[in-house]
Parts: sequence; structure tokens; C-alpha cells
Amino acid sequence: MTGLNLDIRDFDITAERGFLTPHDMESVTLPSVFQPIEEAGRRLTSLMSTGRVRHFLNQLPQVDMASALPKLSDAQLRLLMIRYSFIVQAYVWGEDAVPAFLPQNIAVPYCQLADAIGQYPLLPYTSYTLDNWYKLDPAGEVAVDNIHVIQNFYNGQDENWFIIIHIEIEAKAGRALAAIPGVLNGVEQNNVSAVKEHLSEVLAAWDQINPVFDKMVDRCDPYVYYLRVRPYIHGWKGNPSLPEGLIYEGVEAFEGKPQLFCGQTGSQSSIVPTMDALLGIEHAPDPMRSYLEELHAYRPPKHRQFIELVREKSTLRVFVEEKKDQQLTELYNGIVTHVQNFRTRHLEYAASYIHKQARTAPSNPTEVGTGGTPFMEYLKKHRDESEQHLLPV
Repeated sequence: MTGLNLDIRDFDITAERGFLTPHDMESVTLPSVFQPIEEAGRRLTSLMSTGRVRHFLNQLPQVDMASALPKLSDAQLRLLMIRYSFIVQAYVWGEDAVPAFLPQNIAVPYCQLADAIGQYPLLPYTSYTLDNWYKLDPAGEVAVDNIHVIQNFYNGQDENWFIIIHIEIEAKAGRALAAIPGVLNGVEQNNVSAVKEHLSEVLAAWDQINPVFDKMVDRCDPYVYYLRVRPYIHGWKGNPSLPEGLIYEGVEAFEGKPQLFCGQTGSQSSIVPTMDALLGIEHAPDPMRSYLEELHAYRPPKHRQFIELVREKSTLRVFVEEKKDQQLTELYNGIVTHVQNFRTRHLEYAASYIHKQARTAPSNPTEVGTGGTPFMEYLKKHRDESEQHLLPV
């Protein structure tokens, strides 16, 4: 496949929504067999507030997922993944004591569901953000003032705002993603004018992305985030409360052995890795690079394929260097600068929302991210490496 026949729709990407779900999730319904699961999801805030959420989740039926899967649409699979993944996280982190296992009634159907859609069996960024929303006004834009979050843990403003900001960022990135085939085509055809045209689209998208990211502090307080949002999105790798991982009871493939999976994190977003692939930004080997490479497997399969394809096909950086065209170089550098600024803001948020907070529990450490890896040192390094890819004008 070359840039000439690259269609973003083949990778579940649209210009209007980027990597966000293409489905209107408010209209999705599930078969009646999943009614207890849906009800538990809708009541999750109340169940968690009791302090004994596991008591209620232990009573959920073990759905015959294998029989149900062939009858479910893609939209239904996504909604079901949202409900189950939040239930799983609530079971593990919803009480003070951390369990050693996930019970069979949840573990077996959930692992079958996750396997069917090509994701790991815990809350992924896909279910936390990409699929977890719909527009309040169907005719309106995907923007912070028009987004309803389908599923959450405690339904607070800070929790919802944290998710909503990421959703609008993903939507704003759609314009940049849609321009990538044109960039690759232009480079392949040695058409400087076409490359400039499509890079201008990428740059214009980034002009909108970073201001949205700046709004995070408006309604998501760092202290509230650390205490009431972050504890429930951790995984079971790199977390001191589950040093050996989590046992998925009754899941034959795991043979009763604890599993180590990385938690939900914005680093599972595909936007920046796609930009790195397009721009030819490389990161020197370090633990963060290894971690990000590991996180690549946590993305939806089609999004992974898109990143890999762009990385394989893009020779944009070499093209810009060889042409020595001032406007072309400035466009390239403008995008690199936006990506670097995005990483800088991410670093600042990691410091204020996590690193500077007073640790409240072993399960919510301040020295590692929700994905389970140290972050401050390497976020700085990756930000600086982005800047080092600026080209002389």
C-alpha cells in the first residue's frame, strides 16, 4: 500500500472525529441478556459510594459471551466494553483493600469480549475516552460544551472534564489525520506545492488542539483528580498494590496465573505517535520509549496499523531537508513545535496533577503513571527530543 490509495476510513478514522468512535453512541442498545451489566454500569457511582462495591458486583450473572459475540455489532461491542471495563476497574480499586483476583462471573465474559475486539482485559483509553461519549446536540460539534460522558466512576465535574478535554482533542486532531494521505502522496510525487497544502492543514489542526489542552485546569482540579479520578484507572503492572498482577478467575488461557497489564493513560492516544511517525521524530532508547512501544499494543488494532503504515511510508523529513524551501521548512517546524508544546503541557500536568500530590495510598503512587512506569524524567527527555528535530530554515 502506498500513500496513493491510503484511505483513513479503512482505519476507523474520520476527518470530523479523528480516532473517536464513528458511531453515534446514544442510539446504541444492547440485548436483554446484558441488562444486568448495563444497570451495574449506570449505578456504578452509587455502588462505589457504599464502600462495598464488590458485594454487588459479585452478584452479576456470568453472561454466555461466546454465544452473544457473533450477534453483536461493532457499536454494541464498544458499548459493552465500556460497561465491563469500568466494572472491572471498580471491582479492583473501588475498596480500600485490593483483591488478588477478578471473579469468574466478570473475568470470563470480559476476557472473551476484550479478545474479540483485540484489546487487553482492563480499562483501555478506547473505552475511557474514544468510545465513551455522545453529543448532547446531535447537530453540534464535538466540543467540551456539547459532550455527554456515557460511563464514569463518581460522576463528578472533575472526572467528566478530564475525559471531555481528551475527547475534544481527539476530534480536533481529525483534520490533521485526514491530511496525512495528501502529505504522503505529495512526497511520493515530488510535489512541493501539494505537501505544503496538506501540511498547512496539519498545522491548522494543531493550532486548535493545544488551546483545548490548556483548558484542563478550568474544571479539573489537580487535587481532586489525584484523589477522586486517578485511583480507579490504574492497571496491574508497576502498581505496588498488585506486584504480581491480577488473577482472572476461570480464564483458561491465563492458567490461573496473575496477569500484568498497563493501566489506562492518555499515552495510549494515537495522535502523538502518528505525528512522530509522519514527522520522522525518533526517541533514543530509554525506559519510557520501551514503555510507549509496549503501549502500542493497547491501541485498537486498526489504529495501530495506521501508525505503523505512516511510519513505514513517511519520508517527509528527508523530503523537507532536501528541498531547502523556506515555507516548507517553516510548516514542518511549526508542526514539530506544536507537538513539542503538547509534550511540554503534558509534562506540566504530570507534575501538578500527580508528582506534586501527597501520596494517599500505595495503590495510587505519585512516582509512576497509571500505566505503571516512572514518567517525569522521561517526559522531559522526549519533549527535548521533539525540539531537537527542528530543521534549519
